[in-house]
Amino acid sequence: MGKITVEKTPIEGLLVISPQVFGDARGYFMETYNLRDFEEAGIDCTFVQDNQSSSKKGVLRGLHFQKEYSQDKLVRVIRGEVFDVAVDMRKGSATYGKWYGLVLSEENRKMFFIPKGFAHGFLVLSDLAEFTYKCSELYHPNDEGGIIYNDPDIGVEWPIPSGMDLILSDKDKCWPTLKEL
Repeated sequence: MGKITVEKTPIEGLLVISPQVFGDARGYFMETYNLRDFEEAGIDCTFVQDNQSSSKKGVLRGLHFQKEYSQDKLVRVIRGEVFDVAVDMRKGSATYGKWYGLVLSEENRKMFFIPKGFAHGFLVLSDLAEFTYKCSELYHPNDEGGIIYNDPDIGVEWPIPSGMDLILSDKDKCWPTLKEL
């Protein structure tokens, strides 16, 4: 394989990708996406939109999904640190309702591939985080859905430090549970 290392997770389809980093006294260089390398890793999708967000410490975004226009996503952090989570929503999947999470940071430079059929969210652990992601489908504002971040049946173990006040959007406070969907 080319310049990436791909690690499977306990949930089929979710992949942790580590790029090869070339560094010296001047800094570093890495490829964050190479079609050939991704195809060799079995990631066969076409990305059509790139997004970037900036959030301060304590912001929790998610758990979001698209209802009709489902997206494959390749996410990474270019500044700061987040705890990133994907929840399997694929009906009939052996891991339906299960979650997987990992820390993405500017230091570890890991990327997380989240295929169609998953809800996604993240919690900002650093003072500020810049988050970027590639999507295989254009954004459709009326197609957004979500699951409440603290759904007890899913049981995401968010690493919320003592004293951290969560900052959620109004819609992220009101999403239903997975069972209610």
